[in-house]
Amino acid sequence: MIYRENGQFKTTYRADQQVFPILQDRLFIGLVLITAFIIVPAMASEYWFRALLIPFLIMALAALGVNILVGYCGQISLGSGAFMAVGAYGAYNFFVRVPNMPLVPAILLGGLCATAFGILFGLPSLRVKGLYLAVATLAAQFFSDWMFLRVKWLVNDSPSGSVGVNNLQVFGMPIDSAVSKYWFCLVMLVVIAMLAKNLVRSAIGREWMAIRDMDVAAAVIGIRPMYAKLTAFAVSSFIVGVAGALWAFVYLGTWEPAAFSVDLSFRLLFMVIIGGLGSIIGAFYGAAFIVLLPIFLNQVLPTLASLVGITISTAGLSHAELMIFGALIVWFLIVEPHGLAKLWATGKQKLRLWPFPH
Repeated sequence: MIYRENGQFKTTYRADQQVFPILQDRLFIGLVLITAFIIVPAMASEYWFRALLIPFLIMALAALGVNILVGYCGQISLGSGAFMAVGAYGAYNFFVRVPNMPLVPAILLGGLCATAFGILFGLPSLRVKGLYLAVATLAAQFFSDWMFLRVKWLVNDSPSGSVGVNNLQVFGMPIDSAVSKYWFCLVMLVVIAMLAKNLVRSAIGREWMAIRDMDVAAAVIGIRPMYAKLTAFAVSSFIVGVAGALWAFVYLGTWEPAAFSVDLSFRLLFMVIIGGLGSIIGAFYGAAFIVLLPIFLNQVLPTLASLVGITISTAGLSHAELMIFGALIVWFLIVEPHGLAKLWATGKQKLRLWPFPH
């Protein structure tokens, strides 16, 4: 009865087309934002910021970009790590080569570099799809590794490809403490998530979903497959590139091409699948599952082992963590293949009808 919609009447098209048309949803989102912006910074420790919260925010942003391409447009991509690398190194070059370049424009320009890179490697999607497209996008990963290790100009003539940034500022305010980095990533995530939510509800978002469901039928009703696919690659690559710049500038500080390996691409794909394909909120669920669960297991397993008199070595703990983590992923995909977002939607539907049986 808490989630009942009785009495909530829409008298205008604008009210009916709100992002959150139900009052309870608006209140819930407001409470989440208040908690994220005010309560969490007041209560979280330095470890929580640097090991949990900041990686979660950046990975959620990257998963959001991947979900637009994979979940909404149906184009399988294994080159997300490469797009993050291009965004990171593109933002780095603008930041160090342009005098007095502000941080936010540098990050956005890095995202535009990733957009151009994504469109280039999205061209095969006009001819191939499925597994063949996944292999084509995987080529972007190996090409980016080669590019940042061999083209020394892109890494400011660094022999190993390792670069770093410092003295980050936004509007004259330093971004050096854990709290300031958390707020900066949170603002970027909230703004881009709202823009993405409105974008997938627009005409171009409906074109992406039509291409995903059946591209031949979409072409018959007048949707241009080339335009829809390339715009999905462009938007997705931009968001992933911005996430890559944040990952490098805010979280790592100093990085090399290995920081954006193919393992990162698979992790992002797992986030989208576990969180829920074609769902904005699914990116947050998937990022929480992939980022937070291994750290939770790393903390809990030694405690559980000590209760039964077993001592786990560091290597054994690492192996056990990977085994349990992999088993949970397989189990979850069997039990709920539509992701955590489907569980959330099912729970909301139950609350709409409770306590009535129908």
